Amino acid sequence: MGIDTDATTLREADHLLQTLAAELDLPEGVFGCTHLVRDGRPRVALSLATDAVAAEPVLRTARDRLTAQGYDVRDGAPDEVGRAVLYPGAGALTGTLTLAELLARSAIDRVTVLGTPDEPAPDARLVTREHVRPQWQDGRLVLAAMPAAGGTLVPFEDPDPTPCCADH
Repeated sequence: MGIDTDATTLREADHLLQTLAAELDLPEGVFGCTHLVRDGRPRVALSLATDAVAAEPVLRTARDRLTAQGYDVRDGAPDEVGRAVLYPGAGALTGTLTLAELLARSAIDRVTVLGTPDEPAPDARLVTREHVRPQWQDGRLVLAAMPAAGGTLVPFEDPDPTPCCADH
């Protein structure tokens, strides 16, 4: 289901998604994503989905509760390239992990490294910064990473980005 919001930043949308997931007591297998909406009112929409049949009644209840709270809730996600905030195993991605551990512990299907055409080695280490936001690409959850100090990798998305024009 897609949820239209008034969130204007990814950080705000992440917080809203995590708050709603806690309020709605969503099960572990639910995917919660953010989607940039670029129409006459730019904002960040949310989506909730699951492939677990047992969780479908929970999502129906969530739909009713979100609608009662004034959210515009629709069938389907706003697009096919959502940025995953909630996904199976997300909570286990802390500290420094090998890519093999990351893939085994979570729903992430693949890791790419910016600027390199090759797949990274399974024993490459990723410093998670407790902020791992993969994105849907062709039906697969893909994490974009970049090289960091000491031969490690970090997720491309910075958990504490510097706002544009912060230095002037």
